[in-house]
Amino acid sequence: MVKRFSCWYACIRGCEGRIPMGGTVYECPRCGGLVDVEHDLDTLKERSAEEWKSLFRERSAAAAWPMSSGVWSRRELVLPSIRDEHIVSLGEGRTPLVPLPRLARALALRELWVKQCGTSATGSFKDLGMTVLVSAVRQAISDGAPLRAVACASTGDTSAALAAYGAAAGIPTIVFLPRGKVTPAQLAQPLANGAIVLALDGDFDDCMRVVRDVTADRTIYLANSLNALRIEGQKTVAIEIAEQLGWSVPDWVVVPCGNLGNVAAIGKGFLLLRELDLIDRLPRIAAAQAQNADPLYRSYQTDFRRFDPQQARATLATAIQIGNPVSYERAVLVLRQLDGVVEHASEEELSIAAARADLNGTYACPQTGVALACLEKLVAKRTVRVGESVVVVSTAHGLKFTAFKAGGPEQGLSGGGTRRREPIELRANANVVMDRIDRELAGLGRE
Repeated sequence: MVKRFSCWYACIRGCEGRIPMGGTVYECPRCGGLVDVEHDLDTLKERSAEEWKSLFRERSAAAAWPMSSGVWSRRELVLPSIRDEHIVSLGEGRTPLVPLPRLARALALRELWVKQCGTSATGSFKDLGMTVLVSAVRQAISDGAPLRAVACASTGDTSAALAAYGAAAGIPTIVFLPRGKVTPAQLAQPLANGAIVLALDGDFDDCMRVVRDVTADRTIYLANSLNALRIEGQKTVAIEIAEQLGWSVPDWVVVPCGNLGNVAAIGKGFLLLRELDLIDRLPRIAAAQAQNADPLYRSYQTDFRRFDPQQARATLATAIQIGNPVSYERAVLVLRQLDGVVEHASEEELSIAAARADLNGTYACPQTGVALACLEKLVAKRTVRVGESVVVVSTAHGLKFTAFKAGGPEQGLSGGGTRRREPIELRANANVVMDRIDRELAGLGRE
């Protein structure tokens, strides 16, 4: 626990009053709106920007538990009330920021990076929020809270993260998945970690409705991004990006969006860094949605005057196939503060963009394909201008989506920028092999 620093819950709609940390607080008791964690900025500002930078640099070099975590090494900015013995960490964070210079040149950008958040314990950015939430639950149980289990609805990645962190903490976990709508790799993860896995008829929004009803029983703790503790861990993506760029920021950050917690969290992280003078300007945010599940995009077309939940249609980007995102209000606040935009991408566009990125050395999941496709569209519209710098947030590891990576035209993988998805079968003869190699290399030269 970092005793100097404090935080509390506050209504994002501006209702007066502070709600103490601890307990099962998801929404404002006055208006029913979402709450967020707010920090004592006056105390945080007692350290200068240079002192914060030096502290983070020292912790990064030490790499001892719990400072080996990219979340807990910034604990004062995340959840200072957690005592060391209750921290549940699987080494999350500290994910690479990978430059893609060839793709940057093709898009006429000064620089383009991919923030590989899927390089983590369970293969997605959800680990960042789950380490905070499960640590808080562990401490609450130690302090006498009558909690029997932690539960979430999921399109795959949240369930994997909750199950892994719950197993590490020795806390039972329950996950609600839309039956037949998560990848085998994602389904295997919570099963392996011993979660109670319930596959429900319907989509993610149906699962979210059920888990909210179930967690009305306050002995079962809600772990979805409705819970503000998740946002606190996920905002460290912004801190890492800024630190990796020498405490500067790109012109744009492009974020694939489903339940909208991630875009809200990343924006919140940048706003906190600016408040503490760790950065001197804010990036613009581009929220990227699949065209088949794009309620935020449709709301953006009305300047956010209207929001109509939709029945999300099937999309290759299964992790963001959500028609009624719970963090809509949070996301709109952040997009307004960071001069954000919203774009959407078709199935063909996301497939081609992911394949093109793979030819630049990535292994892009379909959600990253959505973000890259939206970036290309924003460049074509000149919203993102020639010579600007961009970070694309990759939310999950491509290995979770092997069917998407190995698929063919039936999955929309056709058009420019794609290559064959199966090996070339040949006789074990050097002359035959060399002839084929020559033809393949010549073909590469013509592309």
